[in-house]
Amino acid sequence: MDDDELESLAARLEASGRYRVLRRLDRVEVSEGDLAAARLGVYLDLETTGLDATRDEIIEAALVPFRYDEAGRLLEVGEPFCGFREPSRPIPPEVTRLTGITDEMVAGHTLDPDALARFIAPAAVIVAHNAGFDRAFAERYCQAFQAKPWACSLSQVDWKAQGFEGAKLTYLAAQSGFFYTGHRARHDCEAALQILGRPLPSGETALAAMLAQARRTTWRIWAEHAPFAMKDALKARGYRWNGEAGTAPRAWWIEVDAEARDAEVAYLQAEIYQASIEPLMRRVTAYERFSDRL
Repeated sequence: MDDDELESLAARLEASGRYRVLRRLDRVEVSEGDLAAARLGVYLDLETTGLDATRDEIIEAALVPFRYDEAGRLLEVGEPFCGFREPSRPIPPEVTRLTGITDEMVAGHTLDPDALARFIAPAAVIVAHNAGFDRAFAERYCQAFQAKPWACSLSQVDWKAQGFEGAKLTYLAAQSGFFYTGHRARHDCEAALQILGRPLPSGETALAAMLAQARRTTWRIWAEHAPFAMKDALKARGYRWNGEAGTAPRAWWIEVDAEARDAEVAYLQAEIYQASIEPLMRRVTAYERFSDRL
């Protein structure tokens, strides 16, 4: 059967109402638009030896350039920058099982930080699915990533409100009507761009929704030395506990919109400390958000 016959068969199955057909992602769909006025983004995905950016290492990187317009429509997907990197220790077996990447595949390979820096230099934004993970590894490997604004296709789209049952790429892809080879950096990038470029039930593209959230200015507020008895109240209000040693305090913290900052400070003063304290605060934009330097 040729492609037209297969597509006709798939359409008949779907029209019956008894079947849903997933199509393999062969290429990312794009819209027509003015490329001369478009902005450049780079979608990044990393495969690593583990989850700890202070200890684990990058073993594969894919950076896929894309152009988009002011309305958040995906106009073009360019040639990617892809490469393996040999880590200092053998790849854990569980990572090989998940990604398919073996020690033999990465042997002798490296990623040039200067080449990475040149590749992202013209980009207006770096995007990742779980940017808090990828940004930590990327910034440690190549300082050029520190100077770029970042967006997250996992957390900066309200997938649940848009009718999606999960925010993992494989779930999003299945509900978007396609499948792909997962857990390889380039394939994950292309799948994410396909999802971001599609209209949501709200009418806007997921890319537009994500970028709108990325452009917001927020304030991170730490409730340092909050009384232990107040932990449940803080947790119920949306505060998170940071117990890791590093640049951020070991304390409860929250991130709020700029317009809500004064009200949050007033809450801490009245309900938590019962004193006129000034909590530690930091303004957060896309240039700092998701960085563990924050």
